[in-house]
Amino acid sequence: MAHVSWLQLSIKSVSFKLYASNTLQHQPAPALLKPRMNQSITAFFKQYLNIELTGKPIELWLLAAAVCIVTFLVLKLFIGVAGRRLEKIASHTSTPIDDGVVALIRKTRWWLIAIVSLFAGSLFVELPDRGRAILHSVLVIALLIQLGIWASTALRFTLEHYRQRQIKKDPGSVTALNAIGLLIRVLLWLGVLLLALDNLGFNVTALIAGLGVGGVAVALAVQNILGDLFASLSILIDKPFVVGDFLIVDDYMGSVEHVGLKTTRVRSLSGEQLVFSNSDLLKSRLRNYGRMFERRVAFTVGVTYDTPREKIKQIPGIMRAAIEAQEHTRFDRSHFAKYGDFSLNFETVYYVIGPDYNLYMDIQQAINLYIHEQFEQAGIEFAYPTQTLLVKRGEAAAAT
Repeated sequence: MAHVSWLQLSIKSVSFKLYASNTLQHQPAPALLKPRMNQSITAFFKQYLNIELTGKPIELWLLAAAVCIVTFLVLKLFIGVAGRRLEKIASHTSTPIDDGVVALIRKTRWWLIAIVSLFAGSLFVELPDRGRAILHSVLVIALLIQLGIWASTALRFTLEHYRQRQIKKDPGSVTALNAIGLLIRVLLWLGVLLLALDNLGFNVTALIAGLGVGGVAVALAVQNILGDLFASLSILIDKPFVVGDFLIVDDYMGSVEHVGLKTTRVRSLSGEQLVFSNSDLLKSRLRNYGRMFERRVAFTVGVTYDTPREKIKQIPGIMRAAIEAQEHTRFDRSHFAKYGDFSLNFETVYYVIGPDYNLYMDIQQAINLYIHEQFEQAGIEFAYPTQTLLVKRGEAAAAT
């Protein structure tokens, strides 16, 4: 009976193995590998990424990965094609708006596209609350940074377009445009930083209060720099001078080349560059010849004492004719002003219509030549320093 029982068990074992072998041969391979793949991927995510995948089919994760990749490729392709199309259109138009849009598209960062694609793929799977919150925070911060880049690019493009348009019309409006642009960009990125910190859960109110106290300390430490900065803003608003004006500051003179945050650079007549601190420049006494609409000129001519009275009366008329013979001039007056030590002095005043110094010198030269010619024809002599010695002899010498 024992041998029969052992034989029966052996026959049943062989039959079971044959049945199992036939079953496995007819069963598809994916059905065998799928549970093992699910278990391996689940173990990997749980051990290294701290993400629980239990109960989620592998098809959902493959679908999420596919959506992420397709979204990235579609957005990248769309931005590239749109940028090239708009750039081609902008090259045939005169409006700056399409150029600005092209500049914004070019500043779209690839990491923003990657984060958006990752977020789109994550919508097809169920993540833990902590993982979902982290991904949401990363997406918001990325969007804030990208918005800051777009805003900074738009601001820089607008200021540059305004500078190019106004530099010939009103140089004063672009004198400290760089300072204003830098200040706005600093405030812009400070706002982006505060919004990002608020999204991360920081107490922004306390941070702002702390920045206020720290700002006072920093302001005391850099008060000279801040003084020059506010002086630059004063130059922009009050416009005591603009780029291109000819200034005389104490013993220095030259044309304004650049007004920066801290200094103003002036090109002197001899060619070197003069650098003035903005605060010191505003404290100085400036003579701005760039605001001169007409130049007042006064000069004196002396004739000898032995000039006849009739010819003396003719001299103011000669002066007037000399000035009125020149263009860009306006005669004011000419008078026999005073008796000098060795000459009879005539003072003449006229105006040059225009601030150009070279124009003034050309006109003055022509006037001098005209006066010289008329004096030569009339027989009037110019006076020069002379002394007449009168020697008076005494009575004894006279008797001898």
